[in-house]
Amino acid sequence: MNAPLPKAPINWVAMFALVLLPIVAVIAIPLYAYHHDFSLGAWISLFVLLGVSSLGITAGYHRLWAHRAYEATLPLKIILMLMGTFAVQNSILFWASGHRVHHRHVDDIELDPYSAKKGFWYSHIGWMLRDYPSGSTDYKNVPDLLNDKMVMFQHNYYIPLVLATNLGIPALIGWAVGDVWGVMLLGGLLSLILSHHVTFFINSLCHMWGKRPYTEENTARDNFLLAILTWGEGYHNFHHIFQYDYRNGVQCWQYDPTKWFI
Repeated sequence: MNAPLPKAPINWVAMFALVLLPIVAVIAIPLYAYHHDFSLGAWISLFVLLGVSSLGITAGYHRLWAHRAYEATLPLKIILMLMGTFAVQNSILFWASGHRVHHRHVDDIELDPYSAKKGFWYSHIGWMLRDYPSGSTDYKNVPDLLNDKMVMFQHNYYIPLVLATNLGIPALIGWAVGDVWGVMLLGGLLSLILSHHVTFFINSLCHMWGKRPYTEENTARDNFLLAILTWGEGYHNFHHIFQYDYRNGVQCWQYDPTKWFI
């Protein structure tokens, strides 16, 4: 049985993004489909924008900034920054700092921000819904990012950038295809929720389900099915040993679209 979690203040911003928005989606999307139906453009926007936000996290936030696994030109960095902002998972600075703490203290129930040893719920989403001490950061482990002007620009103007990307992009696409609300609901709201849980699977299921061919010193697993769901991040046992490799799937037959994108 998992140890009881300490009491901590509720993170109301996370509650809105991770609890309230899915409730809105469950109500609004069926209602819209019943009264108006969704256009083909709205359905296409769902899959395209899901790919955009997911790759912004895997290729940008994760492999480029958190691990410095490869170099990128400034135009590509700007594109990846905007793609990652669209995923609404906090700023690059915050995300990368917390992820480096996770790698340094993986499975430590006190220090790992999303330790899988605290259970599926905690590692998947629960760690964000309250302000637990393990989730706090002072950014001492990201001096490289503190000196990155683009990263700091995004961090300082994160809320306006989130509003611009998550409202502006779907609205513009919706206007172009003649289905503003359809694209806002599918390409904006539903793609955001799916993108969130794709990322969260890396913290939860990728530490619980699969094989450990490289090391059994931590809970990270390799799993082909999870690689499909997580844009190549499912080869997590490899990643926790070779975290500075831009690849997660190193074999030619392993599914890793983030590697191919890079």
